[in-house]
Amino acid sequence: MTQPSPSTSVALLRELIAFPSVTMTPNADLMARVQELLQDAGIASMIVADPQDPSRCNLFASVGPESEPGVMLSGHTDVVPASGQPWTVPPFEATEREGRIYGRGSSDMKGFVACAVMAMIHASGRPLKRPLQLALSFDEEIGCVGVRHLIRALADMQPAPSLCLVGEPTLMKIGTGHKGKAAYRALCCGQAGHSGLAPRFVNAIHTAADLVGALRDVQEELAANGPREAGYAIPYSTVHAGTIRGGTALNIVPEECAVDFEIRAVAQDDPAHILERVLERTGSRMRDARALPDAAPPEVHLVNAYPGLSTPEDSPAVRLLASLLPPDTPTTKVAFGTEGGLFRQQWNDTTVLVCGPGSIEVAHKADEYVEVSQIEACDRMLARLVDHLCQ
Repeated sequence: MTQPSPSTSVALLRELIAFPSVTMTPNADLMARVQELLQDAGIASMIVADPQDPSRCNLFASVGPESEPGVMLSGHTDVVPASGQPWTVPPFEATEREGRIYGRGSSDMKGFVACAVMAMIHASGRPLKRPLQLALSFDEEIGCVGVRHLIRALADMQPAPSLCLVGEPTLMKIGTGHKGKAAYRALCCGQAGHSGLAPRFVNAIHTAADLVGALRDVQEELAANGPREAGYAIPYSTVHAGTIRGGTALNIVPEECAVDFEIRAVAQDDPAHILERVLERTGSRMRDARALPDAAPPEVHLVNAYPGLSTPEDSPAVRLLASLLPPDTPTTKVAFGTEGGLFRQQWNDTTVLVCGPGSIEVAHKADEYVEVSQIEACDRMLARLVDHLCQ
């Protein structure tokens, strides 16, 4: 049975929250619903699936003249898991109270997705002189993975969008930049042996500890003397150890240990150069600790990376977006990564900005929510954008 079309972005958000589109799980049902709504408005759309798993997919749609550069609204449909968190409301059922809509993804970032879909539907009945486009992705939360398939599918699109608006939660402030990120896995190898003879064997956890110590050393150096980029809460590059796994039993010298760590770099820094410093410090620590002669340094592999974003605050796109928002809306640089850097990398002449409803402060937490007033503010901004595309 065909569902009725939602009349507002809030109504559509309620629907979207009910799809448990956790990263690395299917989102095809959610995309089918969006595709149905677009089709009802006469808007054709294209599904670009993961080649290995068609149940996880991207969607692209465009309305208006294809011969002109337009504006692309970008959002991801995956959410982080809710299991193990102390939710007081059902995470995959929208709960509205005191002007807020609670539910996983309400802020990050199904609120914007709902607004963007409704904006496309409204734009379909307008005399657009430039197109409005919609790009929805999957598996963004694990390093902007899914959108890469969509970007490859759109690589030859001409003309490219003049503006890509990524609707991550910024409380409707104008986001002009974010740091680039490189995620690594370090494999530390040791020698298994009886713990009663521990000094005779290379301990993989000890090597991992030297690596973690080196990460902390380099972080202190970056904080003290690294390049600065104004606008960020942390204005310098950061390194962070996220997980460490190793050892099998207390009485066995560990043969293997893995450390996952990341580098988030400001525009003036190169993650590869920071990694070199980390490995140099790791070697120094191993020597200072008098590691056994056959102790090997960690083997470090790049797991995932995406570029940063840096849009000049005096760019025409910033002025345009500012004209669609309330007076004195501030610009900001966000502490999280987005797919915007990848779009900017693909289309050099496309300006990318980040602006969307909700706060990153409540994202990924129990009882995630978005203020209804934020959804309404986003609707107003997108309505003015559609007016602009008609001029």
